[in-house]
Amino acid sequence: MGKTRAEKGSAVQTYDVVIVGSGFGALAAAKSLGKAGVTFSLISSTTEHLFQPLLYQAATGMLSTGEIAPPIRRILAQYDSADVRLGRVVDVDPEAHQVTYVGGGQSHTIGFGRLIVATGATQAYFGRDEFKDRTFALKTVDDAIALREQILSCYETAHLTTDPAARKELLSFVVVGAGATGVELAGQIRDLAHRYFAGSFKDIEPDDVTVTLVDGVKEVLPAFGGKLSAYARTKLEKSGVDVVTGGMVTDIDDDVVTVQDVDTKTSRTYPAKTVIWSAGVQASDLAATIAERTGCETDRAGRLLVHDDLTVGSAKDIYAIGDVTSLNKLPGQSPVAMQQGRHVAKMIIGKVDAGTPFKYTDKGSMSIVGRFSAVARLFGKVDMSGPIAWLMWLAVHLMYLVGFRNRYVAVVSWMTSYIGDKRPHFQYTDHSASATELTGKTSDEERKAA
Repeated sequence: MGKTRAEKGSAVQTYDVVIVGSGFGALAAAKSLGKAGVTFSLISSTTEHLFQPLLYQAATGMLSTGEIAPPIRRILAQYDSADVRLGRVVDVDPEAHQVTYVGGGQSHTIGFGRLIVATGATQAYFGRDEFKDRTFALKTVDDAIALREQILSCYETAHLTTDPAARKELLSFVVVGAGATGVELAGQIRDLAHRYFAGSFKDIEPDDVTVTLVDGVKEVLPAFGGKLSAYARTKLEKSGVDVVTGGMVTDIDDDVVTVQDVDTKTSRTYPAKTVIWSAGVQASDLAATIAERTGCETDRAGRLLVHDDLTVGSAKDIYAIGDVTSLNKLPGQSPVAMQQGRHVAKMIIGKVDAGTPFKYTDKGSMSIVGRFSAVARLFGKVDMSGPIAWLMWLAVHLMYLVGFRNRYVAVVSWMTSYIGDKRPHFQYTDHSASATELTGKTSDEERKAA
């Protein structure tokens, strides 16, 4: 393993390894390969490595997007064997060992000895794709910024309106999906009402704000279950979150969410200007291409059913890791992806034999519920909840942040947000007002002009 090369008679540049994606699994593999001096090219559709578990904190003004999304090039700059490319992979040729990607408005092709697919997952809408345009997601930096601006915009508009019905709708938030993201968001929006906006908007009481958490299953944080799920539900309800479990969202239209009880089939409506969708995931688009090219089977969410050694279909030199895969019912969590990335790198480097089955070491799972409260399951069997679990959550996530500066800023931000009542990264621009100032026309004037 060593230098990149151009194939004889071709301008195609070839690397020992090509990695597609920039999440936890991709970076774990890249760092391991970089330390071993293996030449690799990482292709990403974004310029940053997103720390997705903290995305909700960027959406609620606790952290800035820069702290949770450092540049990929900066992270991998220490490895002389690394190459980083911005682009979207659109095709893979297993026989020719080539990847085609689109970058800078042009199509490019590079060759690989081994390919690691780590493109993650996107939001799933369970056949109701129209919900995508009617809800806010939380999968990207842009999603976090859009949601943050929406929350602030609702408060600002509610402060100005004299219509009680419109005010109630503006201050009503529905979160669909009671997994970690949904629980964390619902808790944070209530905390904003109690401890941040209460001091900023004197005419808006915390009780004027309603937050409804909806899920079709009967428990919040169903991955934990039992006492930990019960603890999370109790904490959310005490904070003022209306928890609706066993309810399926059947319609979202005209700022009204319709929820049907899974048992009685009766329906109830929830008017809300802001609906946040965090229910379900589906594999990225590239998974379908990989499945077609290699004959790899997929599950209902489009995830690749990889072999035990993380290879796909009939291809022995193509691996898939992280949320784009399904293996032995492993959870879609960053520790799984990171361990898979390192395992693949070890096989490529030769530290373990090719074909060695991947074995996941469950060090634990945790989820924050609210201020000073979290749940944790250590090593798959030790359950914890409350302030101690909350401190553990902070410590673990601080450790995974990239760079000393980001860790320092995160500590300061957490102290001012959790102990104090500040949100150091809340920003809002009234885009419609800005447009009016630039054009010099009001909305009525624009309509008359039209």
